[in-house]
Amino acid sequence: MNANVACSLVESPGRRRVLDEVAVEVAACRTCPRLVEWRERIGREKRAAYRDDEYWARGVPGFGDPDAHLVVVGLAPAAHGANRTGRMFTGDRSGDWLYRALYRAGYANQPDSTGRDDGLVLTGAWITSPVKCAPPDNKPMPAERDACMPFMRRELAALEALKVVVVLGGFAQQVVWRELGSGPRPRFGHLAEATLDGGLTLLCSYHPSQQNTFTGRLTEPMLDAVFARASELSS
Repeated sequence: MNANVACSLVESPGRRRVLDEVAVEVAACRTCPRLVEWRERIGREKRAAYRDDEYWARGVPGFGDPDAHLVVVGLAPAAHGANRTGRMFTGDRSGDWLYRALYRAGYANQPDSTGRDDGLVLTGAWITSPVKCAPPDNKPMPAERDACMPFMRRELAALEALKVVVVLGGFAQQVVWRELGSGPRPRFGHLAEATLDGGLTLLCSYHPSQQNTFTGRLTEPMLDAVFARASELSS
């Protein structure tokens, strides 16, 4: 395991406390000028369907169960999804697919995710991203990714029961392998597996983006297979 992660595991004063501290810091962070300008502009220039909504327009922390054995890693908040609602994969079509799959797999208490107060509870799962602010064109710059990584590093360190890391897309796989992998990065592919430092299992999935779901590159049975396998690996 990465030395920074291992050190944090030893020094962690408590999972919930650490995760709460990270959440506060993420929401207050203004380190990356380009991302701050973009997320706040989107919050002002709202999509017509959400014109009456008050956008979160801040960094979006991870969400879920501090005792999670599964972590799901995406890319970054969506401009009119998590950047609007303040919760990862909440309020957009990618999230609709993800939370339905988590519900069917027994990780979520309901299949819908519309806002932070909708009653959604995750059991055994945590959802996060390496970049905490919505980036223009969904493309964070390397410097922005690197500036944000300490937040996800601390989240992963606090998840002491973690066994499986599901990455949604190649970007997430690259970041997780860089942080927790050893040797050459394995080829990305749907349902591809690899062993991370510390005995964790990396499990790959196509991202539930509209580009993938509309074209049939990712189907609901394919996504269900990912979480069924994650459940097997963590049992």
